[in-house]
Amino acid sequence: MVEPHEMTAEQLSRAYHDGDLSPVEVTQGLLTRIEALDSEINAFCLIDVHTTLAQAEASEKRWQEGDPLSPLDGVPVAVKDLLLTKGWATRRGSHSIDPKGPWNEDAPTVARLKEAGAVLIGKTTTPEYGWKGCTDSPLTGITRNPWDKSKTPGGSSGGSSAALAARFCPLALGTDGGGSIRIPASFTSTYGLKPSFGRVAAYPLSPFGTLAHVGPMSRTVKDSAMLMNVIARPDARDWFNLPHDPTNYAAGLEEAMRGKRIAYSPRLGYVKKIIPEVEELVAKAAKRFEAMGAHVEAVDPPGGDVSDIFQKLWWSGAGFALGDLSEEQKAKLDPGLRKMVGEGVKIDKKTYLQANLARGAYGGGLRVFMEKYDFLLTPSVATPAFEVGQISPMGDDGRAWMAWTPFSFPFNLTQQPAASVPCGFTRDGLPVGLQIVGRMFEDESVLAASYAYELTDPHYEKAPKGF
Repeated sequence: MVEPHEMTAEQLSRAYHDGDLSPVEVTQGLLTRIEALDSEINAFCLIDVHTTLAQAEASEKRWQEGDPLSPLDGVPVAVKDLLLTKGWATRRGSHSIDPKGPWNEDAPTVARLKEAGAVLIGKTTTPEYGWKGCTDSPLTGITRNPWDKSKTPGGSSGGSSAALAARFCPLALGTDGGGSIRIPASFTSTYGLKPSFGRVAAYPLSPFGTLAHVGPMSRTVKDSAMLMNVIARPDARDWFNLPHDPTNYAAGLEEAMRGKRIAYSPRLGYVKKIIPEVEELVAKAAKRFEAMGAHVEAVDPPGGDVSDIFQKLWWSGAGFALGDLSEEQKAKLDPGLRKMVGEGVKIDKKTYLQANLARGAYGGGLRVFMEKYDFLLTPSVATPAFEVGQISPMGDDGRAWMAWTPFSFPFNLTQQPAASVPCGFTRDGLPVGLQIVGRMFEDESVLAASYAYELTDPHYEKAPKGF
């Protein structure tokens, strides 16, 4: 029999329905597992056993009465510590935030989870203010990758990805401003979707503006689709929130890939640094779509290298968010973040507006390009997971983590849906992810393509040694 900690959200929901498991026993088991093993990983920065078990008990009663709030009622979900949770401190990995709060609001995604009866298992670690693609912070220290504890799980949703890989929970929430869902998904052999901007409501809005998305993370595509059914519901507090879409993301996963038109771009036309094993595994993954009957064409999207555009917008966001901190507060920041804040405050309005204008041109070009293709395939990240404590395994050229994430941040600029699905392991046993980018607003199609790929090349049942 499959142990509860190994079960997917779909399997847990079915077990609750059939009376084979209860939310209380599953939650107690996961909390015990976290207590025993998380000291090796540091995926969680907040565990509140009393509140979590109270949620599980309420869910158990609903299932016993035959009146669950949703299929995810009683399913444990981890929440990244950039998202507000009523009654729980949201520290964002920073000493600059007062833990006393007040903490009297839920972020839209957290509110939707509570409305659906999900059990919040705890808050997961993040680099300070989610600023980089690996997860360590002055507040919570280093978070490690369950596949190799000397390596980073990626970031900034690294606590969520590590919790999933270690089988501490079946579902997690992440945020993605430059790859922060897709990078850690790639590094930990988990699945992550950055939805179309506005599809999942955010509040308060990120200081990084319309680069930042909120999305689902899980070990299987189906589980993320089930989570999207809950979190992709409207919230008036987000003025960018798209109109309600009644799509059942989990029900639409069976869409066939035969006849689909797919662009395959292993380097986006300009990426020079990529680990050969990553490129090889992604090339094999692209051929799987050909075997499914899709028309795969090697072609690069227009626009070239947009790292300068992204850097100006990202650095400006950091300067705006933290530039007014006192010198005493700045001294407590992650040194890399402090440097970025210093550079960000120097960017003038004209430069910022020019970058936004260039972003619009690039985004428009990609939308025209995607009129010809259903999907674009690329590597998720240019490297597998690297040593903790580093910001870049490829040298610091002034762009810090952007040097090894050239495939992710372009699609924050364009706001298209993009996912990372596991596509294999290096010879050293480190996971690699395939990025599937879709047309704007076609999130269900990205999930369907991810699911189709997962069926041909499943990795979700393989667990890290010791977990």
